[in-house]
Amino acid sequence: MFRKRCATKPALRSGFGAVITIFEGQKMDNVSKVIDMYDISILVDGCEALGMHLSSKQTEQFVTYYRLLEEKNRVMNLTAITEWGEVQTRHYLDSLLIAGAADLRDGIRVLDMGTGAGFPGIPLKIAYPELDIVLADSLNKRILFLNDVIDRLGLSGICAVHGRAEDLGRKSDYRESFDLVVSRAVANLSSLSEYCIPFVKTDGAFISYKSSDVDDELKQAQHAISILGGGRPEVSSLPLPGTDIIRTFIKIRKERPTPNKYPRKAGTPSRDPLS
Repeated sequence: MFRKRCATKPALRSGFGAVITIFEGQKMDNVSKVIDMYDISILVDGCEALGMHLSSKQTEQFVTYYRLLEEKNRVMNLTAITEWGEVQTRHYLDSLLIAGAADLRDGIRVLDMGTGAGFPGIPLKIAYPELDIVLADSLNKRILFLNDVIDRLGLSGICAVHGRAEDLGRKSDYRESFDLVVSRAVANLSSLSEYCIPFVKTDGAFISYKSSDVDDELKQAQHAISILGGGRPEVSSLPLPGTDIIRTFIKIRKERPTPNKYPRKAGTPSRDPLS
């Protein structure tokens, strides 16, 4: 369980309750019709290819998430990908693809660092409801959006926290307290390792989402990974269902505690990566 939880409004949990609050002014019997307007075949077929079977409640949650994302994106820059089919592939399935590289057993504590609009953390929570997930981001406006999504989807066992990795990584509630840390953030692996490895328990893992070509980045990050307590990186290259895209996951097992001097002060890991 979380040592620290975010306060959210009481969530509706059953039937279409998780989506009713979005469609204010619509009658109950119209809610399913709204959901049915969305072709979910890309998501469903992609999940089947990944060995996942989504329930009707889960597909409703994914559609609802999209509606919230699309609405908020009109007034706030959350994502450049807004077309429904592309969101299913490039956000939802891409987020879930990590299941081929990670042990997503029930009850593990997961941190999504630099979550942005909630990827991969919210798709993972929808697909794997028994995960305990913390979403972290440095922009409070995004955290407010994520708390609204959590509330509207009726999710429990998930929390959104505001803060920089360099600051959160020194707090006892978060430092070395996660079984798994994941990040889709665009940054070099040396910087990402300093941002993320301090949060990982010994024998836990940090997994970074990357494009297919990672050889040079791995070489440059080896020393940083070792300093921070990580072991030899494991690389998995997996096809994104329905596309010719290959996504690479770099998995770093935590072998020993991270020295107290890391992470360094705010801004330093990106400005001066460990080498």
